[in-house]
Amino acid sequence: MRRRQLLGLGALAAAAPLAGCGKEYRSDDAVPPVVPPSAFASGEAVGGTPVVTAGGGAVPFEPGKVLLGAYVDLSGRSVREGLDLRRRQLGRPERIVHRYYSWEDELPVGVPYVSSRSTLMISWRGPAYREVVGGGSDKLIARAARRLAERGRPTLVRWAWDMNRDFYEWGGPANNRDTAGYITAFRRVHDIFADEGADNVSWVWSPNGTSRPGEDWNSYEHYYPGDEYVDWAGVSGFAQTQTPAGMFEEFYQTYATRKPIMISEVSAIDRGGRTKPDWIASFRTWVKAHPAVGAAVWFDTDTHPTSRENWRIDSTAASLAAYKAMSNDPVFIG
Repeated sequence: MRRRQLLGLGALAAAAPLAGCGKEYRSDDAVPPVVPPSAFASGEAVGGTPVVTAGGGAVPFEPGKVLLGAYVDLSGRSVREGLDLRRRQLGRPERIVHRYYSWEDELPVGVPYVSSRSTLMISWRGPAYREVVGGGSDKLIARAARRLAERGRPTLVRWAWDMNRDFYEWGGPANNRDTAGYITAFRRVHDIFADEGADNVSWVWSPNGTSRPGEDWNSYEHYYPGDEYVDWAGVSGFAQTQTPAGMFEEFYQTYATRKPIMISEVSAIDRGGRTKPDWIASFRTWVKAHPAVGAAVWFDTDTHPTSRENWRIDSTAASLAAYKAMSNDPVFIG
């Protein structure tokens, strides 16, 4: 299986626009205040807006704590070797280990490199909607559900992510703008898992923070399967010059009253100087100011086949230091 089929950014070429929108980030930008512990207990965000204080399904949301994890794929290292390097650098294992699987892949039962302190997140590619909604994939879905049920451990499943972008076969743009078809497909996959007893699966619904095309019909709200089908509301974004607020605030304000929030894929381009470490520090502060955020998953790689960008947390010593400071923060669970 080709890596291009596995990764979540298959159309992210170096010249292509990255996810996210909003004003350009500068190191002297004002950042939101850090929310005191009492606000997490009462479920209040910045400005006193009530947000969720429970949820997450089989992978529960803990108010005031953020599961910090990553997709780790490092040049010249196996997955295990890459995770071991990060454990040595950070002094702890990743709390979420993110991996990608194609639609017809056999989903894993045992994953030896996922430690007992880590939760596996599977980003599982989808097909065109008709392959699901017509029942033609029911056996494939049921087989996947039985394997994850056999796994026994709480597992995050992020099915058919970035559906509001124009480069995936499961996206609305590739399916005649049929956003309702995505909802029907998501619900069918979810229900088959339930029928097969895969109650250890926690469902992550995960659009991109920026729709492409940026037309009303393609807004992520039109793809939402419904509260009963979603455990975590996830959003992905890759910063060029945008602030974390510019990328994620609108999504947060839309769903934080309903579901725990996951930043399900995130990284930043290094534009020289302290741009990347400063962005990491800004992201840390933004997350701490938004108590419904319960998980953040970095895109930690230098091997993406269509991008020359080095997304690694240790692309520079200053970037690694900023990431370690976030990892060591008591809010980000170690």
